[in-house]
Amino acid sequence: MFPNRNSFYTYSGLVAALSAYPGFANTGSDTTKRQEAAAFLANINHETGGLVYVVEQNQANWPHYCDPNSVYACAPGKQYYGRGPIQLSWNFNYGAAGAALGLPLLADPDLVARDPAVAWKTAIWYWMTQSGPGTMTPHNAIVNGSGFGETIRSINGALECNGRNPAQVQSRVNAYLNFTQILGVTSGNNLSC
Repeated sequence: MFPNRNSFYTYSGLVAALSAYPGFANTGSDTTKRQEAAAFLANINHETGGLVYVVEQNQANWPHYCDPNSVYACAPGKQYYGRGPIQLSWNFNYGAAGAALGLPLLADPDLVARDPAVAWKTAIWYWMTQSGPGTMTPHNAIVNGSGFGETIRSINGALECNGRNPAQVQSRVNAYLNFTQILGVTSGNNLSC
């Protein structure tokens, strides 16, 4: 699935992360479970260049991920650029993920890039609990039949959906179709956003 995978992204780290969210790819019919696994794999494939990148590659964006209006104030000298399989970014996401997972992510955002289990936990946390710019979590998008396109909207919809970046959306859709084929499941409806 990930022939050029960075050794940082360990299977044991993923297994450790899954224990916190037992409903992940384990809710609904066998078809739904496989579609959710494929949707997650497709999105992290896109976010990380095939599980190659641990940190966001566009360093010009790094200083811009501090929302001063957030309840989670940016720590002095820390940057909240994308890290991990889902490229967790922004101080409010690091703060909320840290609070949910019992980790000091606001004070030490680099923990996501140093510890594979933490990286996977933040990705599963986002997938299961955050709607981002969408109206539902990626988990709920699949489990409730809203389709793969809604997972895109929840992760990066403000930048990609509604015609904003069709090439990026198509890249995610192509990856999803590839993973559904590997997992032997139909893709379902509503592939795009």
